[in-house]
Amino acid sequence: MTKYSAAIDIGASSGRLILGYLEDGLMKLDEIHRFENRIVKKGDFFCWEVDKLFQEIITGLKKCKELGIKLDSIGIDTWAVDFVLLDEADQLITEAVSYRDPRTNGMMEEVFKLIPKDELYLRTGIQFQKFNTIYQLYSIKKEQPEILEKAKSFLTIPDYFNFLLTGKKANEYTNATSTQLVNAISKTWDLDILDVIGMNKDIFQEIPPPKTILGSLKEEWVSELGADITVVLPATHDTGSAVIAVPEENETIYISSGTWSLIGTETDSPICTNKARDYNFTNEGGINDQYRFLKNIMGLWMIQEVKRVYNDQYSFADLIDLAREVKDFKAIVNVNDDRFLRPDNMVQEIINYCLETGQSVPSSPGEIAKCVFESLAESYLEAVIEIEEILEKRFEKINVIGGGCQNEILNQLIADVSNKEVYAGPVEATAIGNIAAQLMALGIIKDIKEARAIIKASFEVKQYKPSVMNYIKEGD
Repeated sequence: MTKYSAAIDIGASSGRLILGYLEDGLMKLDEIHRFENRIVKKGDFFCWEVDKLFQEIITGLKKCKELGIKLDSIGIDTWAVDFVLLDEADQLITEAVSYRDPRTNGMMEEVFKLIPKDELYLRTGIQFQKFNTIYQLYSIKKEQPEILEKAKSFLTIPDYFNFLLTGKKANEYTNATSTQLVNAISKTWDLDILDVIGMNKDIFQEIPPPKTILGSLKEEWVSELGADITVVLPATHDTGSAVIAVPEENETIYISSGTWSLIGTETDSPICTNKARDYNFTNEGGINDQYRFLKNIMGLWMIQEVKRVYNDQYSFADLIDLAREVKDFKAIVNVNDDRFLRPDNMVQEIINYCLETGQSVPSSPGEIAKCVFESLAESYLEAVIEIEEILEKRFEKINVIGGGCQNEILNQLIADVSNKEVYAGPVEATAIGNIAAQLMALGIIKDIKEARAIIKASFEVKQYKPSVMNYIKEGD
């Protein structure tokens, strides 16, 4: 009998319920439900609408029931770092404030006064980003200390949804590591860090690894959905799930390409060297006790915002075509500059950057798009060079996964600037990795090696080779 698993994958702009199952040794996917996700202003903060998102999860599960699909398991993944706090009655006492909210401005520097930057990196191995959970929590301590006094439970966003489904609290490992509060070696909450920044350690939960069976649905959901379903912890950090789906696992660098670009490789131990710190790499938790040694850099957020600024009159495919038509324009922006994190007008911000740096100024949608794509490729190249320098090894392949792998012009640019073969796919990497973790937890797939072999056989992966007119950096 076919076993059905549902991956509930929620990203920064949308969420989906994807049905996954094995048929003749291949993994099959069906999208059952898709819904919008957005940031809204609530009072003084930019927040996620977690109550709406949870209702969409239930709606997706009800659609499965209506279609006569008996789910054996579900697993939830979302973006990282954001969280909610619950009181002693398990009621929300915070909104789910977005990492894009400016409340963390200056908080990183405040924390460094309490614990030196070098020590924080040595303990956690986590990349310094001003929106990391540690700085969000510290901003609450500084500005709203009464909230922390009432707090009894800390849950990341997928942890919270899992709690609503099962009544069980846990801080799954891959997402917990992104908080910059987990010790990279012990893989537990770093109590010294919590003590130094004045956090109550009792609000944090146990840290189970991916492939953990959390439990069954609460009775109210069993009744409403007409079935009990096993809730499995996949890698609840969406990038952690996506990396599980990297089919070219040997000697490859991966780029999980979406709103953000996560570029890195898998390692057996954390790399907390001075060079890794200076280049701002992170050691996030992965499956099977591995580490995702990667850098979180700007991704397709920039082109998403460009599309929005042009009032959505151009599709993403249109912008790619317009960029391809531009032959004689060249300008590169630093995509990781904070000015591109949440500008009022992304197009104008790109123009301003080019003006300020004395470059050619883009004046058409095609030139803007070309600037974005070439700038992203340059940032990827820089990260690839740093990875090879830190690990003292050369990689021959780059595997681009996720929705961004459909951007053919960007894939070719990556191949050209890096002089490496680029493999693009699978597209639905996050849902695929989520489902693979569930099937491993249920014993249907034996291990990660078998999972990746199935994934490689099941989904299209396109290959891009460096162009004959290879990209040569000025001065080479």
